[in-house]
Amino acid sequence: MIEEPTMTPPMNQACTVFAAIVLLAATPSAANAAGTPDQRRACRQDAMRVCGEFIPDVKRITACMEKNVRKLSPLCRRQFR
Repeated sequence: MIEEPTMTPPMNQACTVFAAIVLLAATPSAANAAGTPDQRRACRQDAMRVCGEFIPDVKRITACMEKNVRKLSPLCRRQFR
Protein backbone atom coordinates (compact mmCIF):
# COMPACT_ATOMS: atom_id res chain seq x y z
CA MET A 1 0.00 0.00 0.00
CA ILE A 2 1.34 3.44 -0.93
CA GLU A 3 0.69 6.21 1.54
CA GLU A 4 -0.03 9.63 0.18
CA PRO A 5 1.88 12.53 1.73
CA THR A 6 -0.11 14.56 4.20
CA MET A 7 0.01 18.31 4.60
CA THR A 8 1.19 19.79 7.86
CA PRO A 9 -1.79 21.11 9.83
CA PRO A 10 -1.68 24.83 10.68
CA MET A 11 -1.31 24.03 14.40
CA ASN A 12 1.85 22.01 13.74
CA GLN A 13 3.24 24.89 11.69
CA ALA A 14 2.53 27.29 14.55
CA CYS A 15 4.28 24.93 16.97
CA THR A 16 7.25 24.74 14.62
CA VAL A 17 7.43 28.54 14.43
CA PHE A 18 7.21 28.83 18.21
CA ALA A 19 9.94 26.23 18.65
CA ALA A 20 12.18 28.09 16.19
CA ILE A 21 11.66 31.34 18.10
CA VAL A 22 12.46 29.64 21.40
CA LEU A 23 15.61 28.08 19.93
CA LEU A 24 16.68 31.42 18.49
CA ALA A 25 16.21 33.07 21.84
CA ALA A 26 18.46 30.46 23.44
CA THR A 27 21.61 31.73 21.73
CA PRO A 28 22.71 35.34 22.26
CA SER A 29 23.72 36.15 18.66
CA ALA A 30 20.61 34.53 17.21
CA ALA A 31 18.40 36.24 19.78
CA ASN A 32 19.74 39.61 18.71
CA ALA A 33 19.01 38.76 15.09
CA ALA A 34 15.45 37.78 16.03
CA GLY A 35 14.83 41.03 17.91
CA THR A 36 13.92 41.78 21.48
CA PRO A 37 11.11 39.92 23.24
CA ASP A 38 8.87 43.00 22.78
CA GLN A 39 9.67 43.14 19.05
CA ARG A 40 8.96 39.44 18.62
CA ARG A 41 5.69 39.75 20.55
CA ALA A 42 4.62 42.77 18.46
CA CYS A 43 5.45 41.12 15.13
CA ARG A 44 4.92 37.37 15.54
CA GLN A 45 1.50 37.29 13.87
CA ASP A 46 2.58 39.67 11.11
CA ALA A 47 5.67 37.54 10.43
CA MET A 48 3.49 34.45 9.97
CA ARG A 49 0.88 36.30 7.90
CA VAL A 50 3.12 38.39 5.63
CA CYS A 51 6.39 36.43 5.53
CA GLY A 52 5.48 32.91 6.66
CA GLU A 53 7.15 31.36 3.62
CA PHE A 54 10.55 32.36 5.06
CA ILE A 55 10.09 30.83 8.53
CA PRO A 56 12.42 29.92 10.29
CA ASP A 57 15.06 32.04 8.46
CA VAL A 58 15.17 35.18 10.65
CA LYS A 59 17.25 37.23 8.19
CA ARG A 60 14.83 36.53 5.33
CA ILE A 61 11.79 37.19 7.53
CA THR A 62 13.26 40.54 8.62
CA ALA A 63 14.06 41.51 5.03
CA CYS A 64 10.54 40.52 3.95
CA MET A 65 8.94 42.52 6.74
CA GLU A 66 11.07 45.58 5.97
CA LYS A 67 10.03 45.30 2.33
CA ASN A 68 6.35 44.90 3.28
CA VAL A 69 6.23 47.34 6.20
CA ARG A 70 2.97 48.86 4.91
CA LYS A 71 1.24 45.49 5.34
CA LEU A 72 2.26 45.18 9.00
CA SER A 73 0.06 45.99 11.97
CA PRO A 74 0.66 49.43 13.51
CA LEU A 75 2.27 47.87 16.60
CA CYS A 76 4.72 45.85 14.52
CA ARG A 77 5.34 48.69 12.07
CA ARG A 78 6.62 50.84 14.98
CA GLN A 79 9.34 48.24 15.60
CA PHE A 80 10.81 49.00 12.16
CA ARG A 81 11.25 52.75 12.75
